[in-house]
Amino acid sequence: MKTFDVPGVGLAFLDGGKTVWAGGLGVKELGKPDPVDADTLFIAASNTKALTTLLLAELVDEGKMRWDQPVTELFPAFRLGDESTTKQVQVRHLVCACTGMPRQDLEWLFEYRNETPASATKLLGTMQPTTRFGEVFQYSNLMAAAAGFIGGAKVVPGKEWGAAYDEAMRMKVFEPLGMTTTTFDFTKALKGDVAQPHGDDVDGKVTRARMDLNYSVFPVRPAGGVWTSARELAKYVEMELAKGMLPNGKRLVSAENLVARYKPNVVVGEDVTYGMALFVDRRYGVTVVHHGGDLAGYHSDMIWLPEYEAGAVILTNADSGVMIRGPLLRKLLEVLFDGKPEAEEMLKVGAKQRKAAIAKERERLVVPADPAAAATLAPRYVNASLGELKILKEGTATVFDVGEWKSAVASRTNDDGTFSFITIDPTISWFEFVVADRDGKRRLVIRDAQHEYLFEEAPPTKP
Repeated sequence: MKTFDVPGVGLAFLDGGKTVWAGGLGVKELGKPDPVDADTLFIAASNTKALTTLLLAELVDEGKMRWDQPVTELFPAFRLGDESTTKQVQVRHLVCACTGMPRQDLEWLFEYRNETPASATKLLGTMQPTTRFGEVFQYSNLMAAAAGFIGGAKVVPGKEWGAAYDEAMRMKVFEPLGMTTTTFDFTKALKGDVAQPHGDDVDGKVTRARMDLNYSVFPVRPAGGVWTSARELAKYVEMELAKGMLPNGKRLVSAENLVARYKPNVVVGEDVTYGMALFVDRRYGVTVVHHGGDLAGYHSDMIWLPEYEAGAVILTNADSGVMIRGPLLRKLLEVLFDGKPEAEEMLKVGAKQRKAAIAKERERLVVPADPAAAATLAPRYVNASLGELKILKEGTATVFDVGEWKSAVASRTNDDGTFSFITIDPTISWFEFVVADRDGKRRLVIRDAQHEYLFEEAPPTKP
């Protein structure tokens, strides 16, 4: 934590299949003394996916669905942008990161204010696969969200999808596991014992950040919207280690369908595969099942070793917390197996590389954004998929405002001669808008790994 200036961490360790320590380190918010404890809530982000697949495993036990069942049998309106892919998709494929469907997150990160579970799932109908089934690990939050909403509708038919999913998770996952404060309700979570988000400023200093961007996950919450604590997430890991049994001796889910989620669907890297929302890692000679979670100002991991009834949970309240996860796993294995000490060196190298990368990028940025370049921007841009972008002035800063969130921007001249504006507010940094003016029309382009979105100057608004 000191190495990466992480303000607070929720932490739990498991041995013999039980939680042997759960607690907190540091503070919930920089500059305030309130400490993190075992019950402090953090948003666990993509760790939610594994909890969602637990719900699906219970439904498979109950005969309400099959892992190999075509999704269109359960939900006839299910559509991807490619008809042949749509027909191939089985329940397990919704959470396997193996269908060739790309990530394509910008559309819900920019336009979440009026998004609903139904409209978010409908977005899948606009998306095309970029590889064949099983060919490449490609993570799709919208596919995982659809899995949760379809599961919720099977438990609570007739309800709005989000409400049905929330109720299904409460009834079939949270209550049986004793996860009494775990919730999808942002308002409830933020009023309680909660850790606040932190991120890096443009110079790499960790500072308190806004929550704006995290609300984007609510319409797709089966993929990443759960708020939980170290103590309660450890209860979930206890159940995984017990192969579906609860502490009271009752069975929550069959061992067969629990472990089916570990079976490889796609190769991620050497000795690492992805099952159904779970990574299975054998790089160190033992089987480690885990999944991480990443949202604005929150990074987490849950880890367990099925053969040794051991594991750990970590929840952090800073973007720099992502750097702790790998060394924590390595340190856990070193302690358990008297392994060669490498974790400390991993931390040091990670810190050095991160600091160097931030400094190198900072050298290229003009902060505040170059005023002459900013003066050439249109007051307003629009894109059919990402909505409206307003350009504001706040003191000396140029601010890009997409409605759902906003950030000051820096400017940069790129190696290829193009010019970019880059968001720099903590946790909202590194959205890059490239100036693409042509034929007298002012335009900006933003890209993800596989897609390009063109913002064009909007006509003046009528008085």
